[in-house]
Amino acid sequence: MDADTPGPATRDAFRGFMSDYFTGVTVITSLDAAGAPHGLTCNSLTSVTFAPPTLLVCLDLRSGTLAAVRERGGFVVNLLHGRARWAAELFASPTRHRFRRVAWEPSPRLGLPWLTDGARTIAECRTTATHVVGDHAVVHGAVMGVTTTAREHPPAPLLYGRRGFYDAPGPPAAEERADAARVPAGAPVPASVPVPGRRPS
Repeated sequence: MDADTPGPATRDAFRGFMSDYFTGVTVITSLDAAGAPHGLTCNSLTSVTFAPPTLLVCLDLRSGTLAAVRERGGFVVNLLHGRARWAAELFASPTRHRFRRVAWEPSPRLGLPWLTDGARTIAECRTTATHVVGDHAVVHGAVMGVTTTAREHPPAPLLYGRRGFYDAPGPPAAEERADAARVPAGAPVPASVPVPGRRPS
C-alpha cells in the first residue's frame, strides 16, 4: 500500500457508523443433513431484485447455521415482531439447544424452521449463490414464498440500532401518508424508490 493511501477505518469507527443504521431483526433458520435445526439472529438482510424475488443475508463463517444452509441448500428468514426481543436475544447467545426453548414448526414450502411465536412474517429461500467476504459468507436466496402470521393485527416489526432493540412506530395517519406521496415536480428521487408512472432509467 502506498504511504499516502489511507488505510481502512478502524473496527470501532465502522461499528459506530453501522450502529446508527436501524434495521429489522431476523432469525435465519435451516436444518442440517441430519435434520437438526439451526438458527442465528441476523440484521444483515437486504433485497437484491424483485424479478426473480431474491434477497441476501450475511452469516458468520464459524456458525452452525451457515453449515446447515450449505447442506440443505435453503433457509428461512424469520422477521421478528416487537414482542419477540426474547427470540432475538436467545438466538444471538451461545445457549445450547435453543430450539427447545421456542415454538417452531416446518415452514409450508421447504419444511424448514418457522418460529411461530416470534416471527411476524417469514420468507422461505432456496440458496442460489454464496461467496465469502472476510469472516462472513454472503448468501443469496431465491424467495419461494412469504407467509404472514395468522393474526388480524400482527405486532409491528422489531427494530435494532444503536446497540439496542426498539418497537417500530405505528403506521402514519392518512394525512401524513398523503403528504409523503406528493413528490414536487423536478424533485430528485432516489433510484431505488419507485414513483408511479416513472419507468426506471
